[in-house]
Amino acid sequence: MPVVACPTCAKKVEWTEANKYRPFCSERCKQIDLGAWAEEKYTIPAAAPADPLDDPLADE
Repeated sequence: MPVVACPTCAKKVEWTEANKYRPFCSERCKQIDLGAWAEEKYTIPAAAPADPLDDPLADE
């Protein structure tokens, strides 16, 4: 069985179907991670949207 580190606290946990919180070690660590996403502490990189006012061909 593979062992992974909990993304929140780094505790070693087994990656099995018996661990209903995987990849986390507990409900607490799972909720901490969810709260971080809700507070926008994590972001997914993306390109900024194009500004239509900067397009010189838009007036044609």
